[in-house]
Amino acid sequence: MKIGLDVMGGDFAPDATIDGAILAREALDAQDEIVLIGQTEVIKTYLEKINVSADSFAIVNAEEIIGMAEKPLKALTNKPDSSISSGFRLLKSRQIQGFCSAGNSGAMVVGAMYSVGTIAGVIRPTTIAHIPQENGAESIILDIGTNPDTKADVLYQFALLGSIYCQEILKIKNPRVGLLNIGAEEGKGNLLCQSAYLMMKDTTDFNFTGNVESRDLFKGKVDVVVCDGFTGNIVLKQIEAMYRLLQKRKLTDDYINRFNYENYGGSPVLGANGNVVIGHGISSAIAIKNMIVLTRQIYCGKVTNKIRRALHNFSH
Repeated sequence: MKIGLDVMGGDFAPDATIDGAILAREALDAQDEIVLIGQTEVIKTYLEKINVSADSFAIVNAEEIIGMAEKPLKALTNKPDSSISSGFRLLKSRQIQGFCSAGNSGAMVVGAMYSVGTIAGVIRPTTIAHIPQENGAESIILDIGTNPDTKADVLYQFALLGSIYCQEILKIKNPRVGLLNIGAEEGKGNLLCQSAYLMMKDTTDFNFTGNVESRDLFKGKVDVVVCDGFTGNIVLKQIEAMYRLLQKRKLTDDYINRFNYENYGGSPVLGANGNVVIGHGISSAIAIKNMIVLTRQIYCGKVTNKIRRALHNFSH
């Protein structure tokens, strides 16, 4: 497998991205290849500085950089030679089988939609985050910011996409799906949650178990937590804030340490017609390594194909 890495993306690029690529080589199979996408001179200079042969990687030159604060569509249009634009061209032409970046997340989502496109039947692609459970398991929450405004049918589809991801990547049989709400009883919440609940409660497409409250996110009650991107992003950032607070006060243990974003590397863009993973902007070398490894897992798990098949069966 060839995995494309946006070397110029992220707050600590290119040092952290190249260091992460070096770490990832040890975690990948011998036949896997990492394609470094970015300014060739910068990449080769850094590799020489740390005494790593440039022949260890494939390198694709991309002179332009999309900044973290740039408007996604405008940046992709005005910077066709950016590392993100170049990565998507390689993915679309199948010169690479997966593409990952810790750069501008909006540009990554928009780039995916305008290059490889979305799987037929997908209303909106979505992104996820992992949530460590007290019992040692993991669950996921989606959406985490890609879709701040959604409708009930979109939440329904998020539940289906999340269920497939849990089955194929987390290896959870018949994942339990919960709708994030302000109460566990049917009829609770705003109009969006009430409408989504009605759509989900009798479904056979996934294992819907009802509403789940935010205070139960870590109790292992569900495997997939579904919400709109506005709510999900607030939840995720609150979790990150609490983790940093606990670290600062040295209140940690093995469970608390599982909240470290570095462990997960990034979020796949579920529903994109290709293997696309977005990393955290503050990604360290370890996080970059895990982002690359996750990209390979998405490819090897054939998640995109399984989502495509599931939606085809659903529509028929």
